[in-house]
Formats: sequence, structure tokens, C-alpha cells
Amino acid sequence: MSEKLKNETLKRLDILHRNHYQWLLSVAFKVSKSKLVSEDLIQELYIYLAERNDKDLFYQNSFNLQYCRAFILSRFYNLMKVEKRWLPIKEDYDEEDVPYDVENDLRIEKAHKELLRELDEMKKKKGWSSAMIAEMYWFSNMTFDELSSEIGISKSTAFLNVKKVKQRLKEKLNNPFDEKRED
Repeated sequence: MSEKLKNETLKRLDILHRNHYQWLLSVAFKVSKSKLVSEDLIQELYIYLAERNDKDLFYQNSFNLQYCRAFILSRFYNLMKVEKRWLPIKEDYDEEDVPYDVENDLRIEKAHKELLRELDEMKKKKGWSSAMIAEMYWFSNMTFDELSSEIGISKSTAFLNVKKVKQRLKEKLNNPFDEKRED
């Protein structure tokens, strides 16, 4: 297996996860009726695609979504055959049975895409340095200490830049977590 193909597979897996995770989750949830099983099925798909490294499964900049859908359905039905049951799986813990809210995930995904678009706009304009610092902080596991030493600024400057960007984004974007729910 060539290193180039392996790197391309990992890049496409990242794009598949970022752009299509919600869709894959809804496909898996429709058959399994369980969030935990759905997430496990998607994890198995990712592992399978990473190990297989097959360029025939590539489509545009990601993977063939119909193949991914067929894999999830096939894997679920095989799981049901092995466990000799065909009923939807119930969770094994004592929590209240709450249906999985795909709509909420779609709202969150939409808000995330808006945030990325707005960060890109900020990078094109005057606030590009603040936007870059905030993006580095949010999309990495770095602390403010690590971030400041990485780019050569003080911890307080990094904190203030992130705070400034956060405030600007709050003014421009709708946060799906702020919505009032009617019970």
C-alpha cells in the first residue's frame, strides 16, 4: 500500500466525518433505533474504510455515500443475525428513553458551518489575526499557555483575541443552544 494512498484515505475520512456524519448517523439510527448502536456502526465504517484503503470507494472529495449507507445497513443486519434477534436494540442503562433528536443535530451542524463561514470572512478582513488565533484555540486541544508559546504572544493577548472573536460571533450568529424550548 502506498503512503500517498494512505494519506489520501485519511484526508477523505476526515472530510467524510466533517461533512456527512449527521447523514450517516440518521441512516444508522433509522434501522437501529439506538444512538449508541448508530455511533458504533459509523465507527466500524470509518475503521473499515481506513483499513481497506480502496481508491475505488472514493467519490469527489470524500467517499461514495451510497456505499457507506449499504455498509451500515449490511453491518447492522449481520449484527442482528449473530445476536439472533430482529427487534430494535434497547439501551442497557436505566435512563429515560428519549428519542434521538436528529433535527437538533442538524441545527447545530448548520450553526457550526455558519461559524466557519464567519471566521473565514473575518480572516479576509481586518480581524484576520484574531480569527486565526481563535480558530487555532478552538480546533486544537491547546491551552492558552500552549497556544501563546506556539505563536509567540502572551497568554493574555491570546485570551483577549479569542474573547473578542467570540463576542463578535455572538453578535452575528444565532446559537442553537440559546433557543428557548417549550415544554
